Amino acid sequence: MGVFPRKPKKQAWPNQRQRMLEAPIPPLIGTLAVPTIASMLITSIYNMADTYFVSQINTSASGAVGIVFSIMSIIQAVGFTVGVGSGSLASRLLGQGRREDADVYASSAVVSALALGLLLTALGLLWLGPLIWALGSTPTIYPYAVAYARCILLGAPVMVLSFTLNNLLRWQGRANLSVIGLTTGGILNIFLDPLFIWLFHGIAGAGIATLLSQCVSLSILASFFLTGRSELHLSPASISRSPNVYLAIFKQGMPSFFRQGVLSVSNMALNFNARVYGDAAVAAMSIVGKVFMVVQSITIGFGQGFQPVLGYNYGANRLDRVREAVLFSLKTCTAILTIAAVIGFFSADQIVACFRRDDLAVIDIGSRAFRMQCFTLPLAPMLTFANMLFQSLGKSWRATILAVCRQGLYIPIVFLLSWRFQLQGLVVAQASADLLAFLISAGITAHFFLTEFGKTP
Repeated sequence: MGVFPRKPKKQAWPNQRQRMLEAPIPPLIGTLAVPTIASMLITSIYNMADTYFVSQINTSASGAVGIVFSIMSIIQAVGFTVGVGSGSLASRLLGQGRREDADVYASSAVVSALALGLLLTALGLLWLGPLIWALGSTPTIYPYAVAYARCILLGAPVMVLSFTLNNLLRWQGRANLSVIGLTTGGILNIFLDPLFIWLFHGIAGAGIATLLSQCVSLSILASFFLTGRSELHLSPASISRSPNVYLAIFKQGMPSFFRQGVLSVSNMALNFNARVYGDAAVAAMSIVGKVFMVVQSITIGFGQGFQPVLGYNYGANRLDRVREAVLFSLKTCTAILTIAAVIGFFSADQIVACFRRDDLAVIDIGSRAFRMQCFTLPLAPMLTFANMLFQSLGKSWRATILAVCRQGLYIPIVFLLSWRFQLQGLVVAQASADLLAFLISAGITAHFFLTEFGKTP
């Protein structure tokens, strides 16, 4: 009769729990992953914007961003420890229908984040000078690093709270809300960077811009909880006095702490080996690291999108959906990063030159390191998702091992290769560590699915 079939109506899920347990996996993860990828990209881009605008001052200022990155990694480590730890627990409790218990972990996490952020500020400012030297600064980089780090440390409580609230939102499947706060702050930072660098006559302006932007992000994220747009409710009455609650949060978040903490130590190791070759080497490796952070944020954002799916479904014993989510995510991200690696390999010189066009040494060292990391970029999804899988399922010790694997291997490798092959060893160190970490992660994950997956959670 030539009648077209009716387009099926979009499924309306009566509540978030049913959606997480029954919606088809590919569109469900896609819906959750798009905002988290966007938030990670924005976060990485405005970190890279700091590097770009500061690099226009001079090569030493560009190197200072690489030095202070270790401090930002420590702040992020604390924020992600509290946020991911409480969010992972809350996600599984929501999957079991125990919302009041989930509220206890969320409210207790906020108090922990504020206390730890204030502690980081106090300790960092007290030992700022020795800290900058310990992070691998050169004499010419030192004054720029101190000025930039002081602003970052003043914002530590704000940053830790922002990371915590962001993770609490995304773990309950509200990634679309978390991205609003992060994106607004990120865009604001990009516009304020050049203005404040000019207004304050130097790198301190970039730090002030970052601090102000983080305050805006925190205000927006907090408003979602205060206006009832979150499945989790924060209240003083829900703050726990039991040490077991806080121990559980830190245990579940420990993989994130070690992942970010080891990243800080590995960056210190990189700076120590790079400074032998001058400010140009420190600046070049900092630039490469920031650019790859943007590319790899796609994988991290995708993983943050699929983690709530794992948490809900593992809590509800829907193991078939857990397996499907892992396979879908691995295949999708590997394809995306393979394309990115090909493009990056042939564009390495132009990408590095965008930051320090007039410094040929920076371009030479940076482009060589950039191409080497492109070779192992397609392995990143396995490195990231293996860690996130075990963290989502509550396998905290395995998650912790995999969290530190990549950068933990990098620390001895960069010292060994730099000693044996000098600058070329520094250039190939990260790619070498990535290859070894991939083999370990793939082996542990395959063993889990073949021998343990399917047992009672």
